[in-house]
Amino acid sequence: MSEPAIPVRDVVPAHRFDEARLEQWLTRHVDGFGRNMRVQQFQGGASNPTFLLTTETADGPWRYVLRKKPPGQLLASAHQVDREHRIMKALEGRVPVPHMRALCEDPEVIGTAFYVMDFLPGRIFRDATLPGLTPADRAAVYDELNATLAKLHQVDFEAVGLGDYGRPGNYFERQVARWTRQYRDAETETVPEMEALIEKLPARIPADQSVSIAHGDYRLENVMFHPTEPKLIAVLDWELSTIGHPLADLGYNGFMWRSHSPSWGMLDGVDFATSGIPTEADYVAAYCRRTGRHEIEDWPFYVAFGVFRLASISQGVYRRILAGIAASERPAENGAPALAKQALEILEGG
Repeated sequence: MSEPAIPVRDVVPAHRFDEARLEQWLTRHVDGFGRNMRVQQFQGGASNPTFLLTTETADGPWRYVLRKKPPGQLLASAHQVDREHRIMKALEGRVPVPHMRALCEDPEVIGTAFYVMDFLPGRIFRDATLPGLTPADRAAVYDELNATLAKLHQVDFEAVGLGDYGRPGNYFERQVARWTRQYRDAETETVPEMEALIEKLPARIPADQSVSIAHGDYRLENVMFHPTEPKLIAVLDWELSTIGHPLADLGYNGFMWRSHSPSWGMLDGVDFATSGIPTEADYVAAYCRRTGRHEIEDWPFYVAFGVFRLASISQGVYRRILAGIAASERPAENGAPALAKQALEILEGG
């Protein structure tokens, strides 16, 4: 089987930078970087612009991936590419991640901070129903997704040098406050369901105070699989990672069974009896077995919280689209109201 096509295009005008200056910097900081660098931009993505760098080496073409902050005025605590670089570097050998090559925090090089990592050939499944795969391979893909999340949550973050990567304890109290602030900073209209969530979520925070590394955006589209095998080879998009609560990741991941958005990931219409894809209950039960949990109290809270975060993020994306600085070419449509409505329904209806 041939290598999957790489979804790249020419760099869009809003994200162009001085490629010659970048190549000079990388030649100094990345061993064996190569010559005649070519830059292309990955399609999609609404947060940190991502680029494919191809160079010529004595052993043939070599490819890297560069992620940078977007241009323009940014929300506080958003787009922290330095944190992405740090956590993937710390987790290498423990959780599947790309090999990190360099971090540049000097905005003079290309205008913003950025990091470079090795390119990995593989598959990213944009359609959560996994059309074209056999039931056995679908089952394996979801089992890998589940097992890798459980593995991440069992990493001793102190032992890998991430003890100061976030504040352990009171995670949901702080996160509800954080995403409320992010929403307020990007607010463009009054959304009654969002106001209701901001009022109701703090009162529903469970007593469970588990602490682990939290990826923050763990879903099928943010992991990469082997080109031909149902084997997970890399967890990507660590921008929202922190020391947090493991069930925040699981609840967010579990939204896929309730989502109606093909672009985010949904399982509407799936026959769970024959497709190989597990039910939400089976997926949660497998995670609990792997992590030694007997049950999860108030599961709807964890899912609703994840969707509340999505609503806040969507509001920020909408604000950036209006300002003309988003990394995607999405139409200017605010997804926050529909997400907030769904989050409230999950919170109140289970």
